[in-house]
Amino acid sequence: MATSFPSPTPPTTGVVPITGRGGKSRVTSSISRDNSAKAMVSDQISQAVLSTSNLLHIMLQSSPSQAFPSSECFYLFILQDKLVKLPKNLLAKVPTIKNTQQVLEQMPSVISSLDEHMDRGLQSVPHLETVTRLLSNIENSQLKPLTDAQLLREESKPETSRQPEAHHLTEDI
Repeated sequence: MATSFPSPTPPTTGVVPITGRGGKSRVTSSISRDNSAKAMVSDQISQAVLSTSNLLHIMLQSSPSQAFPSSECFYLFILQDKLVKLPKNLLAKVPTIKNTQQVLEQMPSVISSLDEHMDRGLQSVPHLETVTRLLSNIENSQLKPLTDAQLLREESKPETSRQPEAHHLTEDI
């Protein structure tokens, strides 16, 4: 026994109206005012979601017991509700999507400038090695007089301690 679906009728309560190809839907006009490919794709997705929601609603109205088992009807109503809310949820995310698009469009130039910066940094490595050696030499040359002075002090201490001994020896004679 073939089941026939009712012919399309004007939307009833609970069915979200969709516009034809010639008309502009609220979704399209709020997403973008120009006729870009992105706006057209978004409009087509919204229309497909709404059409699916309307089809489910019509099928449930015509013969819920024949179309679906009773346990699935509850889930279909929830699904229909979520499908109707989907275009609104997409609209709420449009600013985030646009920001993401801008970031992604800037990525090639950011990567290119980072690459150039890394190249310049790698080219300056030999210069950095030279500067490091010079600083090390300067540090060593500044430390050398300090260590020489310490050595002189250490050498002079035993001489001063020996002198009293020598002085002491001369007194004994």
